[in-house]
Amino acid sequence: FGVPATMVLAIWGRESDFGRYTDPYDALRVVATQAYVGRRKEQYRADFILALKILDEGAVTRKEFRSSWAGATGLTQFLPSEYYQHGVDLDGDGRVDIWHSAPDALASAAKQLADKGWQPGLRWAYEVRAPANADCTLGVPEVQRPIGEWLRAGFVPVGGPAPSPAELAQPASLLQPEGIYGPSFLTTKNYFVIKQYNFSDLYVLFVGHLSDRMVTPQPFATPWAASTQMRTSAVEAMQKHLTRIGLYGDKIDGKAGMLTRAALGAYQKSAGLKVDCWPSEAVLKSMSAAR
Repeated sequence: FGVPATMVLAIWGRESDFGRYTDPYDALRVVATQAYVGRRKEQYRADFILALKILDEGAVTRKEFRSSWAGATGLTQFLPSEYYQHGVDLDGDGRVDIWHSAPDALASAAKQLADKGWQPGLRWAYEVRAPANADCTLGVPEVQRPIGEWLRAGFVPVGGPAPSPAELAQPASLLQPEGIYGPSFLTTKNYFVIKQYNFSDLYVLFVGHLSDRMVTPQPFATPWAASTQMRTSAVEAMQKHLTRIGLYGDKIDGKAGMLTRAALGAYQKSAGLKVDCWPSEAVLKSMSAAR
């Protein structure tokens, strides 16, 4: 499927501790509940029918049909719809068994990434050292530049092999998970393919980094900073203010994601504050005074 073995091994490790972790919930009950009271009722209604089909076909017993709170099941955590879209019988026993067969589960994870657009031979991200004058508000998926252009702007690759000439032509986005604090990355198309597997940026960083460490056992070149973590309610208040003044248009969830960080940076610029693209007491105080 063109996906590195280390990447699907990392997903397996993150999702089920290489098969040692057992999901705590009855999958059928979870999917039924999500279909009735969840935020994505239509999706889960279809998944509920497919969950019944999984049981009817004998792919797994009801007792072993366990899932996460969101209904993902198996060694590499598939929704029932993903099981039918991407499932692979790699061990050749005539059935797709993502609950007990590591070959099937890993091949299915690889196929899911491939089906969602994985580009063979392209790294998921490059850790870089940002220049002192870097604009952290550029750290959104919509701002893409060739890797070579980022490097000419002063970003320096660290902690891995230098990009090849072909890689320098690849488009990439800037990711600074802690604003200007902590590590910085140039993320490629494959980063966003992993986000389709699990939308969390921390998830993508985890599996991408674990995959890299299976090849070269070294940590990120820049350590995570001890930045202050604001309460969810405080970040929600900032998001609401940013929405009111037209700097933010995404969901109010109390999380300092890519779009929230960029909007905070834009606000900091307009308010004459230090631009670090990170929620802080100084930003909250400034917003409170402006109301």
